[in-house]
Amino acid sequence: MPVDELDTRILRLLIERPRTSVREYARILGVARGTLQARLDRLEREGVITGTGPFLSPAALGHPVLAFVHVEVTQGHLDEVGDALAAVPEIVEAFSITGGGDLLTRVVARDNAHLEDVIQRLIRLPGVVRTRTEVALRERVPFRLLPLVESVGREARAPRGGGRETG
Repeated sequence: MPVDELDTRILRLLIERPRTSVREYARILGVARGTLQARLDRLEREGVITGTGPFLSPAALGHPVLAFVHVEVTQGHLDEVGDALAAVPEIVEAFSITGGGDLLTRVVARDNAHLEDVIQRLIRLPGVVRTRTEVALRERVPFRLLPLVESVGREARAPRGGGRETG
């Protein structure tokens, strides 16, 4: 497992209280500040913690429309299309996928007309064969990691092997 029980407790605090100081985290957890800092450094080095900073709302920035656009790409042009997608500010995420299409993008827009303009821009990119768009109506489960962190923590606490070894 990449994390143990203390790591899980640290990650839970980072999620629940992101604006707290390292000193305060150490006090809450009952560990030395140096221990906590070493754990944070390791979690970053191992890629468990991938960033810090504010989470922003596209809707509050004037882009309340959310759509998922599947992009089918001409064979051999995935990298070029991926690079071109990175130049479109309304594309907030893009993944290469299996199944229907080659790329799945998360697109935000001011309104439906703006969304259509963004899709038309994508269709004109060299290497794009076609797109398929699904508009999100309402967010049912917001992006979250705490349930996963808690599950990993439970697994870290569970005894391994189910019993003692005998000689």
